[in-house]
Amino acid sequence: MNWPHSPVHQLQAAGVYMVTAGTYRKLPLFASEKRLNCLCDSLQTLAEKYAWRLQAWAVFPNHYHFVAIAPPEPKTLRMFIRHLHSVTAKAVNTEDAARERKVWFQFWDSWIRGQRPYLARISYVHHNAVHHGLVKEPSNYPWCSAGWLKLKADNAFYRTVMEFPHSRVNARDDYEVQPFRW
Repeated sequence: MNWPHSPVHQLQAAGVYMVTAGTYRKLPLFASEKRLNCLCDSLQTLAEKYAWRLQAWAVFPNHYHFVAIAPPEPKTLRMFIRHLHSVTAKAVNTEDAARERKVWFQFWDSWIRGQRPYLARISYVHHNAVHHGLVKEPSNYPWCSAGWLKLKADNAFYRTVMEFPHSRVNARDDYEVQPFRW
């Protein structure tokens, strides 16, 4: 029986997943350069530790999105996310002297089937900072992989990803992100 108040995580198949997580009550607990760096660095470090190969990521003061290729045992996503949320919650709670504060709420995952849905979600993640009004050009947002993709990827692939339609991606993204200084 599925609990009706939490997302179902059916991590049975190898492949590519898109993950979204939000802070408790959508509070902007990561609204500083230091905290966003901590979240972004922790995401990248722990993805590697748990053998999830990041394809795109974007982190914000109150949520994040990433697309990653699962390891042969995709059920490790729960451990990966639990570890990420534990490390980052301890960091912000230590800084704020709020030891028992709940930082993260839930995470949602979706299994991506096919090249078109994959490209749409990669494009969606890279354009998320523009969607939230933080930048006009995705590669200008420092806590997103769009800048890395622009520098490292083949130009044709970069253009394909960045021009790929993503408006119909069904991703949980009902977060308001207030502009902040970095």
